[in-house]
Amino acid sequence: MQGEMGMQDKKPDFRERMRQMTTQPGVYLMKDRIGNTIYVGKAKNLKKRLSSYFMPSRKAKADLKTRTLIGSIWDFETHVVRNEEEALILESKLIKQYRPRYNVSLRDDKRFWLVRVQLKTELPRFELTRLRRDDGAKYFGPFVHSTALKATLEWLNNAFGLRTCGQKSPGEHEYKHCHADVIRNCTAPCVGKISVEDYRARVMEAVDFLDGKGKRERFAHLREEMQEAAERMDFEKAAELRDVIQNLEKTLSPARQFSRGRGVPTTVKPTEDLADLGEYLGLDRPPVVMECFDISNVSSTHIVASMVRFHEGAPDNQNYRRYRMKTVESQDDFASMAEVVRRRYSRILMESQRANRAFFERNQEPLVEAMRKIGDEGKSPIRMPDLVIVDGGKGQLSAAYAELKALGLGELPIVGLAKQHEEIFFPGESESLRIDHSQGALKLMQRIRDEAHRYANNYNELLLRKRMSESLLDDVPGMSEVRKRALLQHFGSVAEIKKADARALQKVDGIGPKSAESIVAWFQRG
Repeated sequence: MQGEMGMQDKKPDFRERMRQMTTQPGVYLMKDRIGNTIYVGKAKNLKKRLSSYFMPSRKAKADLKTRTLIGSIWDFETHVVRNEEEALILESKLIKQYRPRYNVSLRDDKRFWLVRVQLKTELPRFELTRLRRDDGAKYFGPFVHSTALKATLEWLNNAFGLRTCGQKSPGEHEYKHCHADVIRNCTAPCVGKISVEDYRARVMEAVDFLDGKGKRERFAHLREEMQEAAERMDFEKAAELRDVIQNLEKTLSPARQFSRGRGVPTTVKPTEDLADLGEYLGLDRPPVVMECFDISNVSSTHIVASMVRFHEGAPDNQNYRRYRMKTVESQDDFASMAEVVRRRYSRILMESQRANRAFFERNQEPLVEAMRKIGDEGKSPIRMPDLVIVDGGKGQLSAAYAELKALGLGELPIVGLAKQHEEIFFPGESESLRIDHSQGALKLMQRIRDEAHRYANNYNELLLRKRMSESLLDDVPGMSEVRKRALLQHFGSVAEIKKADARALQKVDGIGPKSAESIVAWFQRG
């Protein structure tokens, strides 16, 4: 926790603290001269948000209330969280706790939604609530995105065939007036269409899913369905599945609860986790910089990969990279992993050697040691990571390691993290390492692996949406592949083509007056 309490004679200069401030998401508490909390706010980037308070231009342009607040700030403290959802939850908790005078919103008793299921009943059902009671029920949440949560709950009931009626013990009478088994895909345990045991098994599957078990496999299946729908030109179904996936991702993104006044994470870096991970993996120093690769190949239409970079245990978003395969045309994770690793580290080598030509001409050290040296000295355009992680087991690891060796980087630490049992594999070794799930070292590896998976899937979906949009041109009378490509290259997107008039369209090679009028008329049909 940052900040010192107590009276001060001179208002402090926060410039030095701003230079050291983290860029992670979090919550900040502004303090007055005697240490009272006068404002609580959240930030996607703590350094950027807090710095804005102490810029002279901000105070000059601010309204009276904001100028008064800025003039009253004598100290502040920050709390780092994992994402924006957690920041919103923690901000709400702290505003209710301190009731700062400059916070207008969130001072009431409004709470975030929870999902409740009472497993003691014969036929359990999921319901929304804002209060967590000590009633023996199982609760999930809190959830920040209420619209996404309600859509997710609707999908969950349909996917698992769960009942939505409010009666504790529904029977024949309720069934006659409900017909949810037809409309909403309920399995109708109330009239024996499914046994109580089978129904409860479905409920427990849904509970496991909300707990995060099997989430990755379920998402992969939904993305495959979405891709198949797009390939058979059923874009309405593909868009529906896309919305389902987006709602699930928003709802199931991890967000902790924060107890009032206790258990609030403060501004610290996970140095212990990094040190422990270095020891577990036998590294000669903690992996301050880590890079993780994941392949996303829902179908052969778009085979993409992601590379995410963590610095000191936190996402380094500006150095994320995404790739479309250039040499792999089929669903081959091993070949795809080899290509993306080759492209990433051949580029780092090329740029580093170009920037340090004299050093490499006289250098006699192994290549990895040389790269580490110029990285530590800040002379490398892209610093070589201390650890490379590939999402997968022995096959993916072997493919990646072979490329590193071919580049002369065989000494660069690299491991594979297999999802099923969270096993860690090393090049050329048959035995895997398993770190206890309670250890921060493993959780750190899981975070970077999950982030790489998210980033790869988001790219795949982006390409799918682009393809779905571009396919609208295929229905335009007389549209050839050559004209379609020329239009997209000139305007950049279907949205811009739709805005263009006939004169603008004729500026594209191959589009004459008649074709231009035809395109305009087609899109104006509505």
